[in-house]
Amino acid sequence: MNRAFREINIWGTVIVVEVASKNQSAELLESAIDSAQSFFVKIDQLLSTYKIDSEVSRLRRSEISIGDCSPEVQEVWLRSLDARELTNGAFDPWSVAGGFDPSGFVKGWAADKACNAFVAQGIESCLVNAGGDISVRGGRYIDDVFGPWTIEIRNPAKASEVVHSVSISDGAVATSGTYEKGSHIHDPWTGLIAIGGTSATVWGPDGGVAEAMATALIVTGKDGARWFSQPALADYSAWCIDRGEDHSWSISGADFSS
Repeated sequence: MNRAFREINIWGTVIVVEVASKNQSAELLESAIDSAQSFFVKIDQLLSTYKIDSEVSRLRRSEISIGDCSPEVQEVWLRSLDARELTNGAFDPWSVAGGFDPSGFVKGWAADKACNAFVAQGIESCLVNAGGDISVRGGRYIDDVFGPWTIEIRNPAKASEVVHSVSISDGAVATSGTYEKGSHIHDPWTGLIAIGGTSATVWGPDGGVAEAMATALIVTGKDGARWFSQPALADYSAWCIDRGEDHSWSISGADFSS
């Protein structure tokens, strides 16, 4: 079994990449991570709101239209529209000052892209943790077998305390809340700091959707549970802590299946 691990400082966070394979060489694993790192750099150059010459920054200044942008930017734009509809506008990258800001979608989306690229190269096990937006494929290799990854969720009020965990072999887990950045998510309807929840974790097959849903649940709190009745979210689940309350709540799209 060959393994490779790397921490990549980018996007104002640290992306952790871990890959393992019974069949692929250590050299291939390192090369695959090199390619993933180059992809992350490209996405930063295209989609960063902090780089004045990125396509998103130019789009926000109305110097170009979405039709003039790269396929990556257009895909994130369209996928963000879908996420806005799924959350009835609680996730809205167009509501922020300055225009379109895909920050609440792109990390999970990019982590998925990297994992899919690893799988395409014959790598059986991978994890990409993009600042709390986590995508995994193939399970984690321990004691000669592949088993699910265990993703721990910390108490936003006490970082050393694990309050919940999610077991997942293929898919994505995204957590938003008042952790390192404090209260930083804004309510798209009021423009004020979101007061619905202090922590929201969503898991399911798509990293971008999971990240957007977690962001939206910080805005609405438990009122967002109704979204999971939609067929598009049948394979997603959430575990959340509402602001000002001592208890957590959970919901799953599977709860609504007939």
